Amino acid sequence: MTSKLEFISRRSPIVCTGGCVASSQPLATNIGLDILRKGGNAADAAVAVAAALNVTEPASTGIGGDCFCLFYKAETKRVYGLNGSGRSPRALSIDLLKQQGFEEANPIPSTHAHNVTVPGAAAAWVDTVALFGSKKLSLGEILQPATELAENGFPVSEISAFLWKTCAFVLQVPQNQHGRDLLISGQAPRHGQIFRNPFLANTFKVLSESGKKGFYEGRIAEAVVQVVKSNGGVMELEDLASHVTEEVQPICTTYKGIRVWEIPPSGQGITALLALNVLENFNVKEMGHNSADYLHVLAEALKLSISDTMWYCADPCLVPVPTEELLNKAYSGRRAMLIDLQRVSDANTHGNPFETGSNTVYFTVVDSQGNACSFINSNYKHFGTGLVPEGCGFTLQNRGRDFSLSPGHPNCLAPGKRPFHTIIPALATTADTHDLLCSFGVMGGFMQPQGHVQVLFNMAEFGMNPQQALDAARFYVEYSKEDQKWQLYLEDGILKDAAEELKARGHDVQWPICGHDRKLFGRGQIITKGEWWRSCQIPINNRKVWWAGSDPRGDGCAMGY
Repeated sequence: MTSKLEFISRRSPIVCTGGCVASSQPLATNIGLDILRKGGNAADAAVAVAAALNVTEPASTGIGGDCFCLFYKAETKRVYGLNGSGRSPRALSIDLLKQQGFEEANPIPSTHAHNVTVPGAAAAWVDTVALFGSKKLSLGEILQPATELAENGFPVSEISAFLWKTCAFVLQVPQNQHGRDLLISGQAPRHGQIFRNPFLANTFKVLSESGKKGFYEGRIAEAVVQVVKSNGGVMELEDLASHVTEEVQPICTTYKGIRVWEIPPSGQGITALLALNVLENFNVKEMGHNSADYLHVLAEALKLSISDTMWYCADPCLVPVPTEELLNKAYSGRRAMLIDLQRVSDANTHGNPFETGSNTVYFTVVDSQGNACSFINSNYKHFGTGLVPEGCGFTLQNRGRDFSLSPGHPNCLAPGKRPFHTIIPALATTADTHDLLCSFGVMGGFMQPQGHVQVLFNMAEFGMNPQQALDAARFYVEYSKEDQKWQLYLEDGILKDAAEELKARGHDVQWPICGHDRKLFGRGQIITKGEWWRSCQIPINNRKVWWAGSDPRGDGCAMGY
């Protein structure tokens, strides 16, 4: 299999008036639509899609990882949030890691069992249905299509096959006794090859019949603890049995009449909101889409926002997080003044809001009642740790990799603590009437808030429809600890002249990023209500037409009825 991946097709946005689903796998999208047609709502369908993607994209997502959910209830025009992430084992501490030779300068290897935090997805799937579901379908009915897909098998899609093969080594190591359960004759399945996962089907059946208790207690929990301990971890059954999903109040900011909603810390959604607040101080539309001026100011704003997030974003249950102060417009105005429009800044320091003066799946569902569910599910790095509990058919995440090992850092590892979290779903409503504008997201590690800003601007500032907004070339900015500087990655499709001008301003530019390497820029999905983006005017058209797009960087599609 080569790394070459051509981008030669074009897509029109999906338009429909009933329900709509956009995901990174057509089989999963179709399963979500079937749930809607059976009477389920957006929340029911989202959980069905999450389970189906666990089957079809196990390198990226699964019940052994975490998930976040934003739900827009049309009847009340309210946005609700769930933090479905898990906590570190109670026996895991900085002192223990130091005894084993691990510290900030010598971090835990990404596949080490110490990086396994309690999988939060199973509980959050159940809670999403219980809190926001239609009550017309049981959990078993919602999970049944994915269960059948796992039992009967499915043909593996192209990009999923590439990722599977790229990361199969974590399943093939001798100490990972049950990694072979996610392989065929010891190898990753090929594009178009049928793959079956009967163990995962059984896990879904247990969850359907026994709910959260079936996953966090009993055979599955014992298998999780056994594989973690046998690979050097310290997770106990009580860590699993005590897990709960957290209902959270979503955070938001306004940008030119649009209210953008994100999950609060421990998620990094605040990064996108901080960047929007900074960028509100510039006329980005006049700069021109993906011009050197435009890319420069967005990159600089995101560098400032990422620097803030990497210090302040942590588990608010254990450390104070100054969310309100960070989102104050006056603070963002001061941060905006640090941006030089003609020269790059290599600063990597957070501000002071108290001063005076790479793997995930994102998908979205809307229903005929106008409800929307923005949902994201992840193993973190490909296959997570790669550790497979016996007889379960899924891998365990390595989300603990995102803890700091520096004592005194707000996100420093501590027993029973949630780590800083990269996965973030998003919603947008009108700022005044709270009507739904769109449900959207872009998966992909630290690309996610950067993708949120870029695709939102593609619609709100440049009038692109949802599919065009996802098709447009993107950039990604990242701080290299090794090189002690920021790097700016530009996707193929951004003009050479812009890349050269950015180099002249001092950016460390990597251009063009092509083929399978485009995974760096994430894979997104968007569903909008009406065509507010066409004239960039708020409020939206009152006629209820859903417009949807699916990222060309993935295997998926949007579908509706």
